[in-house]
Amino acid sequence: MGWERYFDAATAAPPHPVARQALTAALADGWVDPGRLYAPARRARQLLDAARGSVAESLGVRADEVTFAASGTAAAHAAVLGVLKARRRAGDLVVHSAIEHSAVLHAAAGTGAHEVPVDRLGRLDLAAWEAAVRAPGVALAALISASHEVGTVQPVATAARACAAAGVPLYVDAAQSVGRMPVPEGWSLLTASARKWGGPAGVGVLVVRKGTRWESPYPEDEREPARDLPAIVAAAAALRAVRAEEAAEAARLRPLVDRVRATVAATVPDVEVVGDPVERLPHLVTFSCLYVDGEALLHALDRRGFAVSSGSSCTSSTLRPSHVLEAMGVLSHGNVRVSLHRETTGAQVDRFLADLPGIVADLRAEAGVTGL
Repeated sequence: MGWERYFDAATAAPPHPVARQALTAALADGWVDPGRLYAPARRARQLLDAARGSVAESLGVRADEVTFAASGTAAAHAAVLGVLKARRRAGDLVVHSAIEHSAVLHAAAGTGAHEVPVDRLGRLDLAAWEAAVRAPGVALAALISASHEVGTVQPVATAARACAAAGVPLYVDAAQSVGRMPVPEGWSLLTASARKWGGPAGVGVLVVRKGTRWESPYPEDEREPARDLPAIVAAAAALRAVRAEEAAEAARLRPLVDRVRATVAATVPDVEVVGDPVERLPHLVTFSCLYVDGEALLHALDRRGFAVSSGSSCTSSTLRPSHVLEAMGVLSHGNVRVSLHRETTGAQVDRFLADLPGIVADLRAEAGVTGL
């Protein structure tokens, strides 16, 4: 299907074959509104219930803890705003890491917020986190499971214990990690996005564990927009498939990413490979090239047929400096995020690594930067 040089799975993974099959099959009954009472609607409702049960089983939660949203962003907004609505008497302070996705930062923007720093590898400052969640007026803590920009995996279980001791619910944005690694433990709320694991776009998942104080921030008729039921069914089928393949795919992709990290550092002068080299997602690597315009680099790679993104998935249209890279204190210019998927081969990676040094050298020469 033409994925030969598609290296942007962190934005959207190619559709899983199981998702394609499930989507086609679900169109027969899934176009009917599952909220009605007639027989076709009841069949559609059975599809929705089965999809919910499948997602719950894949994530290790109860089916009645799972809600579908219109996107990963919508799920993130609902997670944050729903807790703030339910816990308004506890306060409105949201503690979050400095590297949360912009969707989480936007949802928390109208409240008090306490930002917890990370180190140069993108790792959470646990001591600062523990102190922050103990402060008065904290309604919610938010911690991304793994950075969507540099791949550093966060210590969710340890952070969760600090939240539990302080009586603060923990929301985990697991968009990049679901389907790539085991689901973390200890959280109260979790969100994910189907297009990250090879499901259709337009399906987000919100999980609210029993006992967590949460109220839907939306009107009653918008609380679960199951308008695209075939997509939900396809997302559930794809999630089941990728969870089954998860360990094998991680073992296959990690050496390819290691090859990118090592080769880029060895063959491209004045480059910084960012993120934790050990505690990281198996499919993602980001590097920053000094003396190179980021937009020009992406366009040059595109002309060679390589689909990559900037290090910031949420500011790629403007190529503004990434708040994540700035929080880490690393180079934010000329950054490239390479993220692999189930159809990526070693030969494709080798071609990218063979072409990259010349592309960077040419751009630097055009800018008058030579002798590096």
